[in-house]
Amino acid sequence: MSDAIYLFEVKNFEGDFYYQSNRFYMRPKTEIVDPLIQLKRTESLLSMLLQKIGYNIPINAWVVFINSEFTLYQSPLDLPLIFPTQINRFLKQLDTNTSKVSQKHRALAEKLCSLHVQDNPYKQLPSYEYDQLRKGIACDMCNGLLVLVEGKKCICTKCGHHETVESAVLRSVKEFKLLFPNERVTTNAIFDWCKVVTSKRRINRILSKNYKIVGTHQWAYYE
Repeated sequence: MSDAIYLFEVKNFEGDFYYQSNRFYMRPKTEIVDPLIQLKRTESLLSMLLQKIGYNIPINAWVVFINSEFTLYQSPLDLPLIFPTQINRFLKQLDTNTSKVSQKHRALAEKLCSLHVQDNPYKQLPSYEYDQLRKGIACDMCNGLLVLVEGKKCICTKCGHHETVESAVLRSVKEFKLLFPNERVTTNAIFDWCKVVTSKRRINRILSKNYKIVGTHQWAYYE
């Protein structure tokens, strides 16, 4: 197979960032995990996997920033980065370079799907109860619980990262469902879990917009 595999590390960063001395920072000067290191690790693991199953295919790897509110200053031109304003052009370029899907492509796709592991066999979680856990919205950048709500934004007082309240609440819902898979997602439950969103009506609007409601009145929940 002479084709290449395109590998994308997708980031939804929002705000002003800069690149200095081979490191990524969020302004004013908060260092973040380097997405290029994450990309390189993923590319290396994928390359080893392909060799193991008998495929020698080149990999074209890119970090893609999808948030239109993202800006990166001092970015060298030779880094494999795709910015929000470049995504459409990049996709059009991919369309012009597409090749016909062959049986080898299908065989590789089926092999990769067969190797997919949904449940981590090495996952070990400590025992915990709801009342033991600190409530609040974790920052999507530094994972700190120092997030405050200002208008339509959630702002981290530790690193300065900000995102929409809706996005932050939806992330918190996913955390709640992961930690408590047997609990129903209700307005009251997510209101208590998020803590910093002081309006139940706001929580209800976000849940109603993004999930299907089941039941009515005090028996209503979302799935």
